[in-house]
Amino acid sequence: MSDDDDDRHLREQTVSRETVFRGRLLEVRRDRIRLPDGGEATREFIVHPGAVMIVPLLHDGRLVMERQWRYPLERVMLEFPAGKLEAGEPTLACAQRELLEETGYEAAEWALAGVLHNAIAYSNERIEIWFARGLSAGERRLDEGEFLDLELVEEAELDRLCAAGAVTDAKTLIGLQWLQNWRAGRWTIPGFAPR
Repeated sequence: MSDDDDDRHLREQTVSRETVFRGRLLEVRRDRIRLPDGGEATREFIVHPGAVMIVPLLHDGRLVMERQWRYPLERVMLEFPAGKLEAGEPTLACAQRELLEETGYEAAEWALAGVLHNAIAYSNERIEIWFARGLSAGERRLDEGEFLDLELVEEAELDRLCAAGAVTDAKTLIGLQWLQNWRAGRWTIPGFAPR
């Protein structure tokens, strides 16, 4: 997919921009835009600083995952470790920090698998998918007010939970998709050969 001249007939142009809300995590904008046919419309969307998600692989093939309460959904979710980028923070440093803080694990090997945009209709959030292996356990350093349980999960069990609709977190579903395609040899992760 490219964003070249072939897409010119689809492009929208910003006419004006307004910040409606600015919080610690995100900001909400309302833009007035010009449509490809010359008409105008409004676009409301969330501006997010970006995030990382980690697929932590133990030597026996199990996955280090988390169970935590997600307030907007009012339920506990099973998900891969993830976290928001701090201002100016390199994504690998963020992935290393989040893995250690949330799980207590450090990894000897890291590789960037790809990027996902989980809500393209109303957010610019970009989540980098990192794989980590050569894990060594240590002490968690949870942020104040952060509560989560660790769970070591077999890939087949995660697949079963996803297929049954018990796991609905987009980043975790995509993390599993990357993992399965990488292990099957269909997708590559530069510098990270399956074993």
